[in-house]
Amino acid sequence: MALKIILPILILLLGIGAFVGIGKLKKPPQRQTSQQLGILVDVIELQAAPHQVTVHATGTVQTEQEIALVPEVSGKVNWIAPRLVSGGLFKNGETLLKIEQSDYLLTVEKARADIARAQVALKTEQERARVARQEWQRVALPDKGEPGPLVTREIQLQQEQANLAAAQANLQLASLNLQRTELKAPFNGRIRREQVDLGQYLRAGTSIGSFAGTDRAEIHIPLPAQELKWLTIPTAGSTQSGSTAYIDLPGNRQTRWQGRIVRSLGEIDPGSRMATVVVVVDDPYQLAGSSGLPDLATGLFVDIELLGTRLDSIISIPRDALRNNQQVWIADDNNRLRLRPVDILRREQRQLLISKGVSSGERLIMTTLSPAAEGMLLRPVLQERRL
Repeated sequence: MALKIILPILILLLGIGAFVGIGKLKKPPQRQTSQQLGILVDVIELQAAPHQVTVHATGTVQTEQEIALVPEVSGKVNWIAPRLVSGGLFKNGETLLKIEQSDYLLTVEKARADIARAQVALKTEQERARVARQEWQRVALPDKGEPGPLVTREIQLQQEQANLAAAQANLQLASLNLQRTELKAPFNGRIRREQVDLGQYLRAGTSIGSFAGTDRAEIHIPLPAQELKWLTIPTAGSTQSGSTAYIDLPGNRQTRWQGRIVRSLGEIDPGSRMATVVVVVDDPYQLAGSSGLPDLATGLFVDIELLGTRLDSIISIPRDALRNNQQVWIADDNNRLRLRPVDILRREQRQLLISKGVSSGERLIMTTLSPAAEGMLLRPVLQERRL
């Protein structure tokens, strides 16, 4: 009876002991530590480097020289150059047209005849003066002194000398007018406009067209006044070369002409607050040699890139890296976000030049964060910079 009571108790105790022993053999569950991950961002490394300042603008090509074609003498046109049409090219000194010369040839002959008559009259008067002096010396008393100009015919002699000089001047004028019957190109250029026909009677001083130079073209470029400090602009009498200019057709950088700044107009437009510099391009019509470029024709609207000051060492950043117009985001050595104010030296088309606020070797965040909090943990991924 006692055994029946003790045996179940013993079995119960053994079961409890086995359960406790098995529990002690189990390993306690490991505590998992949570690792905080930063926000993934793209960064570029900042480096100070030499930089060529460039100023971008637009403008319209125009002629450097343009004059009205005006005959200096009147007459009927009896010859016209075949190239005397709009767009026709002429070299300096080439004849554009000729005016009938008959009247002017006769005027030259008459002037020569007048000179011959004046020379004869002068010689005659010189002989009369010589005879008059001899006659006075023959009859004059010893104490009478020198004879007067009327006695020696000095006044008449001076009159004949003046007549000869006038006749010679008339010949020069007649010869000059004869030369003017040929209207010549005053410089290398092309006909922009003409209104003259063979047989037409021209009056001196009446325009028959316009003539534009082809040696150089000009582009007047309006710029914000603050851009002038970055450019080299020659002053009057200076031998200094102006800033180089590259001229492109809009949307086509394969066609590029080279020019230079030659002057500023020296005033600020009161309405736009813009200054104007003048760029010159030599040989815009490729007449001096073949460069493979098309004509830089008058009236073309072009893009201009002006090469300004060269900076020895400056940090530049992409324009889209600027935050709140005066701030950049930097990933520090602990991969924490730093909000950094910067001073902008210059804003260019694709980048900003920074004078203060960042240093070489720092990592500039390019990814947009919202919100961006000082000290935010980051996971920077270094990217290659592309401009």
